[in-house]
Amino acid sequence: MKVKDKRQHRKIRIRKKVSGTSTTPRIAVFKSNSNIYAQAIDDLNQVTIASASTLSKEIKGKSLSVDIAKEVGELIGDKLNKLDIKSCVFDRGGYIYHGRVKSLAEGIREKGIQF
Repeated sequence: MKVKDKRQHRKIRIRKKVSGTSTTPRIAVFKSNSNIYAQAIDDLNQVTIASASTLSKEIKGKSLSVDIAKEVGELIGDKLNKLDIKSCVFDRGGYIYHGRVKSLAEGIREKGIQF
């Protein structure tokens, strides 16, 4: 079984248990070799509430690192604060909670979002 297939199995297992609403959205994380993306999703209405990534105009041009992932987390945290959302559910997308994923989560928490 390939690494990508294993991640897909973990992702499906997590998604069975995690669901977002308009008051507590699901923060979905995707990371590639060169970028990291985060979306706040309302699963009941199937709508993306807010999103941030390394391609956002505030961050674009910087090379990906743990520090940049934290900035992405802070950016989505700011967007959720503007929408008066104080809690969310974190969906790590099958990735290990380590490095860039952990840093992104810490950036969100620093902005006062609970999960």
